[in-house]
Amino acid sequence: MSTNPYAPPKANVEDVTQREESSAIWNPGAAAGWSLLLSPIFGSILHMKNWQALGEPEKAAKSKQWALGSTGFFVLLVLLGALLPDSKALEAGSRGASIGLLIAWYSLSGKPQVSYVKSRFGKAYIRKSWALPLLYAVLCFAAFVAVFVVAALVLDALQGEG
Repeated sequence: MSTNPYAPPKANVEDVTQREESSAIWNPGAAAGWSLLLSPIFGSILHMKNWQALGEPEKAAKSKQWALGSTGFFVLLVLLGALLPDSKALEAGSRGASIGLLIAWYSLSGKPQVSYVKSRFGKAYIRKSWALPLLYAVLCFAAFVAVFVVAALVLDALQGEG
């Protein structure tokens, strides 16, 4: 049988995989990037919401544990800073521990989601807007600072009376 020189070209598409549709999620790489500024708490919460949208409840639960653990870590750091005398060693230790937490979170929780989304969807997924998460992050940070400023003022007033 002869080949028709006027037939349309045929492509070999056996090795092309079809990407599946995704639920709307936040870009996990960008969430990790924002965590450099806003702490692993921010990235953990967004990754938890992403896992929920992707139908991965076990992974969402692990991200929730990271968020709760990170929150406890930072509350502990603030309390230690308020209760212990000022020292350069405490400051350096706090910074080092915070960076260590960020690296641990990204290595153990953040990067796996980045890889998962990349392998499952590539760049073809529906992205959620960053407006609300960033607004909530700023409001939470302001509330966090306000609570500890009020606590410091109360402690200072109580020490002044004694």
